[in-house]
Amino acid sequence: MLTNLFIKNYALIREFEMQPDPELSIITGETGAGKSIMLGAIGLLLGNRADTRVLYDEGEKCVIEGTFDVPDHDSLIHIFEEEELDYDATNIIRREISPSGKSRAFVNDTPVTLETLRKIGNLLVDVHSQHDTLQLGSNEYQLYIIDTYAQNQAIQNDYRQAYRLYKKHEHTYEDLVANADTLRKELDYNKFLLDELAEADLTANEEQEMLEDQLKMLENAEEIKTKLNTAIEIIANSEYAVNTNLRQIGGILGQLSNLSSKYTGLKERVESCLIELRDVASELETEEVNIEFDPERINQIQERLSMIYRLQKKHNVESIQELLSIQEVLEAKVGKVLNFDDAIAEAKKQMDKSFEALMKIAQKLSATRTKVISSIEKELMELLKDVGMPNATVSIQHDVVKPIANGIDSVNLRFSANKGMKPQELKSVASGGEFSRLMLCVKYLLADKTSLPTIIFDEIDTGISGEVAIKVGRMIKRMAQAKHQVLAISHLHQIAAKGNVHYFVYKDNSAEKTVSKIKKLSEQERINEIAKMIGGENPSESAIKNAKELLETA
Repeated sequence: MLTNLFIKNYALIREFEMQPDPELSIITGETGAGKSIMLGAIGLLLGNRADTRVLYDEGEKCVIEGTFDVPDHDSLIHIFEEEELDYDATNIIRREISPSGKSRAFVNDTPVTLETLRKIGNLLVDVHSQHDTLQLGSNEYQLYIIDTYAQNQAIQNDYRQAYRLYKKHEHTYEDLVANADTLRKELDYNKFLLDELAEADLTANEEQEMLEDQLKMLENAEEIKTKLNTAIEIIANSEYAVNTNLRQIGGILGQLSNLSSKYTGLKERVESCLIELRDVASELETEEVNIEFDPERINQIQERLSMIYRLQKKHNVESIQELLSIQEVLEAKVGKVLNFDDAIAEAKKQMDKSFEALMKIAQKLSATRTKVISSIEKELMELLKDVGMPNATVSIQHDVVKPIANGIDSVNLRFSANKGMKPQELKSVASGGEFSRLMLCVKYLLADKTSLPTIIFDEIDTGISGEVAIKVGRMIKRMAQAKHQVLAISHLHQIAAKGNVHYFVYKDNSAEKTVSKIKKLSEQERINEIAKMIGGENPSESAIKNAKELLETA
């Protein structure tokens, strides 16, 4: 339960603090005094988003802190373990908003994300506002009522997991089918390109530059052969061949070396040149023999290079290796299309398999829902009698639909407040007061099915008065006397008198800037406040007497 609420520098609240009663705390005040502001602050504590506009003083940070006594709460303990937070019987949640707009959240002084704060807050407090009453007409909320009553949390989790898996396989299958037509249209062209490259029989070891050099040699074979012969003649075969001259020079230097050793080194260098020239001449002779004019080979190389150039230009690349890479990509694309029917068949098989598993869980979930519908109808009608609608009729229409995120069930809660009138959709037949009472009965019905320690009602008494208000107050009181702490914001004296404690919210205009304040009323102050709720700002003696009687009989 919420044992302490502290709010500082939020909207019109400069600072206030309250300690709600373990059972029923009543909060009253004039319209605009700050009751909804307090709910807004609690919303921030539970993970709602905020900005700097919430600050009373723009130069200071906003702090909202709630202390909760939850000694034994399995679901909460599980979340604390998941988030690696320290759990205690008393846990403190704090939200801070700086003047710059930066928001921080803490659980037992450990920083947490807003998502974590929401997870924890959803297990600690249920804030019911007038907006929530309107939600009662939605299929989603009506399913929530049924699932909460049936204790379907575990099977719901199983269904959600199965549904996510089915949708994943469904998307895979649909994407394949959608892409199949496009890929098949591309198949003919890609296969033509692939066949063209495959026919070229390109290899990673094939050197384009070597082919280009070889072609140049063959095309100029006669000129090369002539020039090689000339070179050989000059080196070895002519009358004045270089080799002959070098041998003569070597002989001369040999004779001189007999006279002086300094010519020996020169003689050796000349002999080295002679050896090198002989090797050059030998290689030139080999080259000359090997060089032949081969028109057939020239034609082969020209055709090969022409094909390579054409493919490179077509694919906008500059090397054989790039052509081979394109060939690999085309092989993958063509192979994918050729195997597409197999891929689609496998995807459909997985989709059908996951759908079958989903439907097994969906039917089980649907059966649990169907099983409790009559009990919910019966109990709601009994509770509606307790809040002044003895002739009210509730029926829940159930239809099976194709699987959606929350199951295969569509429900429609139909209602009639009057005898002999056929139940119809809520938006068609329920007044504001009837809506509020029906919602209170729903909350009462579900209270024992949930582990929420604290419930906050924001004007659940809208549209009612008199004896009906007394009956609504009794129901709220019974809920608080069970295992739930209740905080009720009310404008009715019949309900205000039911509280264990009474807080009054008011505006203080004594300073330059209006501030919203809250105070716990004493017994006499409570009598006076309830008397004002009965008879106006200056209550009569009968109003005061009535207030005392209400408190005594509460």
